[in-house]
Amino acid sequence: MWFIGLLVGFVVGAFLGQWPGALVGAFLGWLAGLALAPRKRAQPVGEPSGAAGEERIALLEKRLARAEQRLNRLEHPGATGERVEGRDEAAAAGVPDAGVVAQAPVPSPREPEAAALSPAPEAIPTDGEPPRAAPEPAAPNVLVAWLTGGNTIARVGAIILFFGVAFLVKYAADHRLLPIELRLSAVAGGALALLAAGWRLREKRRGYALTLQGAGVGLFYLTMFGAFRLYELLPAGTAFGLLVATAGLSAMLAVRQDAMALAMIGTAGGFLAPVLTSTGGGNHVALFGYYAVLNAGILAIAWRKSWRPLNLLGFFFTAAIGFLWGWRNYRDGLFASTEAFLVFFFVLYVAIAVLHASRPASRAARYADGTLIFGTPLVAFGFQAAMLQDERFALAGSAVAVSAFYLVLARVLHARHRDELRLLVESFLALGVVFATLAIPFALDARWTSAAWALEGLGIVWAGARQGRWLARAFGIALQVLAGFVFLDVLNGGMLGDFPVLNGAFIGAFLIALAGVASNRLLSGLGENTTVVERAALPLLFAWGLGWWLFAGANEIDRFLTDGRFSAGAAFLAGTALAFSALSTRLAWPHASWPTWGLAPALAGLAAVTVAHDASLLANLGWLAWPFAFHVHLKVLRGHEEGIAADWLQWLHAIGFLLAAAMGSWELHWFARSQGLGHSAWSVAAAMLVPALALVGIATERAGARWPVQRFPDAYLVRGALPVVVALWLWTFYANATHDGRSEPLPYLPLLNAIDLGHVLGLFAVFAWVLALRRTAIAMPAGRYLMRTAAAGAVFVWLNAILLRTIHHWAGVAYELDTMLRSVLVQSALSLFWTLLALVLMFAATRKGWRVVWIAGAALMAVVVGKLFFVDLSHIAGLERIVSFIGVGLLMLLVGYLAPVPPRKEGEA
Repeated sequence: MWFIGLLVGFVVGAFLGQWPGALVGAFLGWLAGLALAPRKRAQPVGEPSGAAGEERIALLEKRLARAEQRLNRLEHPGATGERVEGRDEAAAAGVPDAGVVAQAPVPSPREPEAAALSPAPEAIPTDGEPPRAAPEPAAPNVLVAWLTGGNTIARVGAIILFFGVAFLVKYAADHRLLPIELRLSAVAGGALALLAAGWRLREKRRGYALTLQGAGVGLFYLTMFGAFRLYELLPAGTAFGLLVATAGLSAMLAVRQDAMALAMIGTAGGFLAPVLTSTGGGNHVALFGYYAVLNAGILAIAWRKSWRPLNLLGFFFTAAIGFLWGWRNYRDGLFASTEAFLVFFFVLYVAIAVLHASRPASRAARYADGTLIFGTPLVAFGFQAAMLQDERFALAGSAVAVSAFYLVLARVLHARHRDELRLLVESFLALGVVFATLAIPFALDARWTSAAWALEGLGIVWAGARQGRWLARAFGIALQVLAGFVFLDVLNGGMLGDFPVLNGAFIGAFLIALAGVASNRLLSGLGENTTVVERAALPLLFAWGLGWWLFAGANEIDRFLTDGRFSAGAAFLAGTALAFSALSTRLAWPHASWPTWGLAPALAGLAAVTVAHDASLLANLGWLAWPFAFHVHLKVLRGHEEGIAADWLQWLHAIGFLLAAAMGSWELHWFARSQGLGHSAWSVAAAMLVPALALVGIATERAGARWPVQRFPDAYLVRGALPVVVALWLWTFYANATHDGRSEPLPYLPLLNAIDLGHVLGLFAVFAWVLALRRTAIAMPAGRYLMRTAAAGAVFVWLNAILLRTIHHWAGVAYELDTMLRSVLVQSALSLFWTLLALVLMFAATRKGWRVVWIAGAALMAVVVGKLFFVDLSHIAGLERIVSFIGVGLLMLLVGYLAPVPPRKEGEA
């Protein structure tokens, strides 16, 4: 956190106040980074590291020996010989006698440290009791720990002294109190005095001595900068050399005294030296050569010390200065010289990452520096891509070279350090695979940025999952999201590629999808070790990856398959669901079962789009794709019955059944229209044929005894069948109102035409469905009386339509509502037909005791009487009127004789 604050403060300060503002901004950013740094858990007892850990163990061993001597003396107070013998043994071992330990010890300069390292009294176990672990205190903030640890007054004084000297220099310059050479020499002399005093006190007062040396190094930098930039007393070469010497001095002091802070001060000064002394006329070879030497120094320190902040400081300084130089000064003619330094820096920081992971503490903790491991190839390859932006195949070759480098390095490390560097080997192996994969889109298209970021984000998520770092995982996910938006921006520019599948558009989207779903799998495997936000984001992460995969496939199908895109879409959706179903089962991956839940709705949406385009579902290999899709639909539902909510599982089966019925209806209707029968009875009857047959199919006893109807009767016989029944009922009104029953080339015959045969099949299907409901003891949906009333209404309309169609074809009356209403023949025929129908209803009701049916027949008879006196009497004359009245009268007499009202049953309204 502190180095991010330092760099941000440096850049912001440079914009606001040039170089003086950059220095002040860098210092303030460093303080802010320390203040905002996340607190780390205090290192528990038993986990020493380095020299401090060894010293701590020695102190604990001495205290344990003293406690044993004291206990021995209490148990044997009169054993003088034993005491003397024990004292001699203790003296030989370098442990004071118990009697001496009992006295108050004389304080020493290291006594506070020993007291801090000694265990708490309550943590010492007694006989028969298990040891109790002392609570682990939370470590304070880094800035607070630096100020309060060691000699606080000296550290605060050093900061104040630094600012005081800076103010003194400015005040003397403003008021011209002394010659500038004398003032700067005095400041330099004070810096030397601080360094000398700190070096002399390094053994007695380590913390105080390091504070003095750090202040001295800082004053040296300030003096050199003022002499060159502010007062122009030193030429650029001399100032540069002095700054380099100061950096080397601080690094030497840091290594000699095991002081990382000094090394970081020297390194930061060394990196800033060319920037502070730059006149704008230097060449890049000298600049990068100097930084190569400086980074080689960091590598040398990394060989002996595991100072991760120093490694990161060098890495970020090198990347930032390289970016600024490339942005302002790079041109094509500088590729050869720049490439050599880029390769050098890349290999150097990979070596530093290996050295850091090879340290004993890192190996014991299975720890690796994810920032250097993944940041180094990301930055280096980004620079390489910027230099080769118009050379796609050269960039592909670079990706192959980087992949080979990482794979070979992983193989070598695995052979030599099979267990100690397992995490590092796996990271390098993953990077090798990533860059090998990236070589394909690089060679075929120029969308390297989004693909690289997505896969690098996956690598960071993987490393964060292995190391338990939520911040790294969050950064990896954010990098994938950014990659997706960058990729969309590239697609809007029209860079799609001309070859199916093997083009940048598909491969880039596929890699983003792969990164998303793989990240979801990695985080799902962590279980409760993830944060609350991560657990909430897991579904979104899988949906992100799945969405990119569907986009990749749909985009390819739409671009390269103009005729068979709907069939290919069905096969693509089914294949996706089948693949994720297998992954979900094999890897115990709950989110991977989602495509199986959404397959049926997705297929329904695709079928609706096909119908909207007035296209055949079975054309262009649709006869193969759609059966495959339905097979996969049933297969994945059967394989995930336990993982899907029961109610949603019922609906998925119902949706699949309805989709099959609807597709069959549309396909036969489309076929009839394609054969020139669009306005005939054939096309209308074709629309209901498959739904009626499907209803009959699920209503049979054989279907009811087999999966899936036997396992999900409610899904098929209620949720799936009821919409089909309603559709058949509505079809009855539509077909009879709009079609006259012409079935060319066959002549019209009542009941033997396409429309009437369709009604017969529909009635049979509904009757079979009702029997299936009774057989499975499922209650009639929507109520028994409502269903009977709806069925009676549909049959009544159909019978009247048969009469009207017969009159149309045999008597030449047009099959239109106005013409029929004005036709004397039609009105007379309707009166007689309704009377005959009422007679049949009332007679059957009398025989069966159906009082409600008898009342319905009587109501129909009343309608006929009303029609005779209020309609036919004024519109019908002559023989037709006579036939109507006489025929209706005779039929009513027959009704009165054959069909008296049945008696009311007990409890009947």
